[in-house]
Amino acid sequence: MLNKLSITDLDLSRRKVFIRVDFNVPLNAEHEITDDTRIRASLPTIKHALACNAKVILASHMGRPKGKVVENLRLSPVALRLAQLLDCEVNMAPDCIGPEALAMSKTLAGGEVLLLENLRFHKGETDNDADFSKELASHAELYVNDAFGTAHRAHASTVGITQFLSPCAAGFLLQKEIEYFDNKLANPGRPLIALLGGAKVSTKIPVIENLLEKVDKLIIGGGMAFTFFKAAGLDVGNSLLEEDLIPQVEQIMQKAHASGKEIILPNDIVVAEEFSNEAETQIVSADGIPAGWMGLDIGPVSTEKFCNEIAGAATVVWNGPMGAFEMPNFSSGTVEIARAIADSEAVSIVGGGDSVAALDVAGVREQISHVSTGGGASLDFLAGKTLPAIEALTDKN
Repeated sequence: MLNKLSITDLDLSRRKVFIRVDFNVPLNAEHEITDDTRIRASLPTIKHALACNAKVILASHMGRPKGKVVENLRLSPVALRLAQLLDCEVNMAPDCIGPEALAMSKTLAGGEVLLLENLRFHKGETDNDADFSKELASHAELYVNDAFGTAHRAHASTVGITQFLSPCAAGFLLQKEIEYFDNKLANPGRPLIALLGGAKVSTKIPVIENLLEKVDKLIIGGGMAFTFFKAAGLDVGNSLLEEDLIPQVEQIMQKAHASGKEIILPNDIVVAEEFSNEAETQIVSADGIPAGWMGLDIGPVSTEKFCNEIAGAATVVWNGPMGAFEMPNFSSGTVEIARAIADSEAVSIVGGGDSVAALDVAGVREQISHVSTGGGASLDFLAGKTLPAIEALTDKN
């Protein structure tokens, strides 16, 4: 994964460079950006290209318009915010392909920026259509991918376009993601601890199986813990349960035991009568969840235990909340985990939207070694999968 060309390997001077970025940022009802983290993450790559006097053509998707123009998914707010951050004009194309957009990219001067309209307004983007890929490629002479959030997708702007442009290199953000998920986990400081949470174990099975071969300890929280509890013979009340996965979870637990790897589950649970922030709650032991109640957060004993494990780690990987983090009354476990990771001296890698949100709630994002910009891509990386957009880049040799 690391043997790919970098943007620093390219001669960008006065050349048109197509940079695939991830500007899929959240917008409010007034079509205003509520979190510009992903835009800021792309700035080092864009600024480098501009400093080299490149003609910069930026491309991104936003949302899931499914091949149709959706007015509230236009990238015009991104162009405005990017112009503020770069302190220069950002031209906005009316489309990502077609004569008008192509005319704008052709007339760019060195040091100028053009943002193409939402790629997913065209079905050819997600279909990885060859003709659409070729049209995108017609904008430029060189290709740079800096969109880790879409690196697990074989789309036209991430894979197809590389058949028509050469060389194809990684931007600084993509390089950083690869460095942490590939190199840091290939040769981690020990002990290496992974914390996995979130609602469903079904989305994390490949990750668990891959990480068990790498980690010293694996901590399981969130809704997925209840399938592990059930596999261990415990009653889980009305807690989230994927019953069809119990045999697979049993096999994972047996494999972990046989290989001497420890899977750590919560000791106590915050339970409620219903999935509501206003519901009556109580703290019970993991083997004492009452019938009709559901687990919605880890309890204080579990929180302390998990935090102690984090404090003794040299490398920590975290993906997924410890409970129903979106409700304040069930966010405590997740927030405390965020603070513990920030306070530790370990190399820390955090991915997943809710985990990153917890860092912000705790005010500790800047204390994390690496906060990933890609949820699905980071999960695929942790599962040991090859990411097609990275594979498509030009090898250094």
